[in-house]
Amino acid sequence: MKRRSLTRLVVAAAATTGLVLSGCNATEQPSGGSKGSINVLTMDIAQMQDLKRLTKRHFTAETGITVNYTLLPENQSRAKAAREFASQAGHYDVAIVGSYEVPIYSKNGWLAPLNSYVKADKSFDQDDMFPNLMASLTGTDGKIYAEPFYGEGSFLMYRKDLFRKVGLTMPQNPTWDQVASLAAKVDGTSGAAGICLRGMSGWGQNLAPLNSVINTFGGAWYDMKWNAQLTSPAFKEAVQFYVDLVRTYGQPDAYRSGVLEALETFVAGKCAMMYDATALASSVEADGSAIKGKVGYVAAPHDKTEKAGWLWTWAWAIQTASKNKDAAWEFISWASSKEYQELVGTELGWNAAPAGSRKSLYANPDYQNAAAAWYRHEHMAATNSADPRNPGVSPRPYTGVQYVGIPEFADLGTKVSQEISWAIAGRQSVDAALQKSQELAQAAAEKYRTN
Repeated sequence: MKRRSLTRLVVAAAATTGLVLSGCNATEQPSGGSKGSINVLTMDIAQMQDLKRLTKRHFTAETGITVNYTLLPENQSRAKAAREFASQAGHYDVAIVGSYEVPIYSKNGWLAPLNSYVKADKSFDQDDMFPNLMASLTGTDGKIYAEPFYGEGSFLMYRKDLFRKVGLTMPQNPTWDQVASLAAKVDGTSGAAGICLRGMSGWGQNLAPLNSVINTFGGAWYDMKWNAQLTSPAFKEAVQFYVDLVRTYGQPDAYRSGVLEALETFVAGKCAMMYDATALASSVEADGSAIKGKVGYVAAPHDKTEKAGWLWTWAWAIQTASKNKDAAWEFISWASSKEYQELVGTELGWNAAPAGSRKSLYANPDYQNAAAAWYRHEHMAATNSADPRNPGVSPRPYTGVQYVGIPEFADLGTKVSQEISWAIAGRQSVDAALQKSQELAQAAAEKYRTN
């Protein structure tokens, strides 16, 4: 991977000559500081474990930069990143952040802009990234603040073998009513639950799929005057539908299932369907999966909208307080590169390549052949997901498909998700959960409200 050495020379030259790159201010300049080691905070998921496993033999061997990883469960990783970036403690040079965080963190000055690095690093090929993902990683000042590791939409996965056994056919563009009907008919076949859905609390856990249901059922968190709408008929119908579906036909103890727990259940062959992120397909089709080759993939279910699902990216960002920005960029440039995707494909199998971020991966015949089972639907989700500005049928004052794009949502969404999780657990009714959630949402948006 000779590009790494070339990158270092370009970046170092820009730093040592004091080159001022067009459109960049002094705080953006590569600093030319120590390249000895960096600290990286991210989630403990399969793609990150692969990254960690490959780093020493490839990135460190080529650059001499040691990468110290902290891998945590998603909820913990998000919370720790929020504390770290807000305090600007500088303990972590790089952290994985999502579409929700980048606009907020960049506005607060917590992230280092990357434009000068991108311009100096010609081999990185910024134009190869999907524009819809980069729009969510660009600040209001027009600068790039993070680079995608992978992107994802959502789709419905189903067991073709179980559907054949019961004599069922999955529509290519199913409605949620059709999904519920299919779940009822296939539930219990070969000991499998009808459907796996996230039930665990966390704004990035059960609210991720549930918000896409709310959108397509015609609901929204707020009206255009920032009045909370969580007890509106459409919002209530969507939540009641989701809770009933997972309680009646979902996996046991669904309220304890986040994305990884639901995936483990599905991969073990204990669910007939699963609605979740497109990024999970690589795990479903991985060696060792009990259902490898047995799964079909169709578009995210919809109701009142023509399409549904979500759009998300996990991306690398540099903390403003980092003293190792040059080394941090080298890591990002490698971890988000075409070469890294090819490295994963060659060494670990193309099913494991982090997808949804670069157009070139979808043009690669090796990836197309390996991902044939889900390629078309994954690519469609990456390029044609629900519009974050208008994902439903009613106007709304915020952006976001599976989240509300305001700083208060991290806390609000976590609290509301707990109320929903308790409803899934049977500890309270959906009406009770939404009444409490309505009050929380109304209070959270007080400063935005207009008369």
